[in-house]
Amino acid sequence: MHAGGFGELVYSVYTTGMFGMFGRRRRNVNGVGRFDIAPDEVFLDSSNLQHLDFTQMEGRVERRVSRLSIIAVGAFFALVLAVFVGQLIRLQIIRGPELAEASARNSLAHSLVFAERGVLYDRLGKELAWNERADVPYSLRVYADMPGLAHLVGYVRYPRADAAGVWWRENLAGVAGAEQSFENKTAGTNGKKIVEIDALGKIHREQIIEPAVNGESVVLSIDAELQSALFSQLSRHAEQNGFIGGASVIMDVGTGEILALTSFPEFDQQSLTDGREGAVFEYSNDKRSPFLNRAVSGLYTPGSIVKPILAVAALAEEIISPSKKIFSPGFISIPNPFNPDKPTIMRDWRANGWTDIREALAVSSDVYFYAIGGGYEDQAGLGIDLIDKYARRFGLGGKSGIDLAGEAFGVIPTPQWKAEIFQGEEWLLGDTYNTAIGQYGFQITPVQAARFAAAIANGGELLLPQLELGAPPQKGLVRVSGENLKIVREGMRLGVTSSLGTVRSLSIHGIEIAGKTGTAEVGSRNQFMNSWVIGFWPADDPKFAFAAVLERAPAGTPSGAAPAMRGFFEWLVENRPEYVK
Repeated sequence: MHAGGFGELVYSVYTTGMFGMFGRRRRNVNGVGRFDIAPDEVFLDSSNLQHLDFTQMEGRVERRVSRLSIIAVGAFFALVLAVFVGQLIRLQIIRGPELAEASARNSLAHSLVFAERGVLYDRLGKELAWNERADVPYSLRVYADMPGLAHLVGYVRYPRADAAGVWWRENLAGVAGAEQSFENKTAGTNGKKIVEIDALGKIHREQIIEPAVNGESVVLSIDAELQSALFSQLSRHAEQNGFIGGASVIMDVGTGEILALTSFPEFDQQSLTDGREGAVFEYSNDKRSPFLNRAVSGLYTPGSIVKPILAVAALAEEIISPSKKIFSPGFISIPNPFNPDKPTIMRDWRANGWTDIREALAVSSDVYFYAIGGGYEDQAGLGIDLIDKYARRFGLGGKSGIDLAGEAFGVIPTPQWKAEIFQGEEWLLGDTYNTAIGQYGFQITPVQAARFAAAIANGGELLLPQLELGAPPQKGLVRVSGENLKIVREGMRLGVTSSLGTVRSLSIHGIEIAGKTGTAEVGSRNQFMNSWVIGFWPADDPKFAFAAVLERAPAGTPSGAAPAMRGFFEWLVENRPEYVK
């Protein structure tokens, strides 16, 4: 065998199957197929042939990768590339602005700078509502721990943020009372700042871009200590005598400033501000309605406290003279044209005998006011139209304009009102009689009562009740003569000084009070009563007017609003003499 023959033999034996896929086959000139071994192919040394480890693939050359495999691998990599390119397009182009903004938020966050709410003071400089710093980004609201202030001062709601820290309520918001009424002054304006935050949420830097503007402080017209004493005296008396609630208002008769305005029962303003669990549910389900500010939103049948208005109207319309007397045997009898044997009887609360206008006010004679209201025998009456006219002149049947939310209008009964309420029923003379003594559908609020008492006291100026100390007085004229008002004031003073007067419980050493009481029966069977007292002091030179109502005690309860106010006036004489003289 020639030198190259053995190598070809080995090649043919070991590589025919092994190198078939990789060897390049050529045809020789004789057409016989043979393999030419390329330089990169492995030659087998015949001397080492017997030592090859074929289990380890020694002496073998792998087959060429198929074209299909190459295409499959290329397609896979092309698909991966397409996915990456698509994601890049989605993130950079389609969602680019959105993600850029989110990225900016992650690094530079805008935050609120909360304004400080203005402090509320009483007229003597006592803090009623102020701020205290806390661990939250806004100050906490704190209230004076004194009874009787809740309805007037009110409370606030704190700002709120969602789980992501976004503020959906950005301010301390006044909910009731002066906190709500003076919101525009006390709230202030929040500022803004930029906060630089790293990926771990750590704050690196803060910069204020809009400084907060703190709210203004407001000095209220009330005397907090006086108001608290008024609340305590009235609420204690009410509880002892079976009344479920009440209210009282004291007003300066020259300026209209409210010295005290209280309502009971009341709520705990600090609990509501702090969000004490269950507080709202508790108050909302209390049958005594502690959320109701009875001083401005409570409507009550006034009873005899409207008689001074009827007296002014009768004198102004000259249907009676100050000296003319009317006899009260305890009732009047109105003929029944359909059945003469059954006249209509309108009763007085007692037989008051002969009374002129001053005495009629002092003893609260119903017969006298039946006569001047609706007419009786030889005495002409005002009639319902004039009763309505003068009641409105004194501010009844409409809002007083006090700057507190929820003020009620009130009702003056008229034929039009009756037709609307009672489906077209005709107005009767008996309706006029009942309206003349403050019954039937008559309804007023305590602040309206204090306002018309002030108008009688100051000579005929109907004042806008003011809650801010030093606010310019706003007033209108009742348009009645000063002399007629003086006569009515004398009758109200007689009600305190006369042994038969209905307000003699307010005859107190050290203070001269003029007043008028009123009682109204309520309930489906008249089984309950409301008790009123209005008035002013000092009687000869009035400075302040007042009204108080106690609500819904058992009918016939002997100790009503006037005895309840006695305790307050005794406290006033002893503790605050500057208000007495």
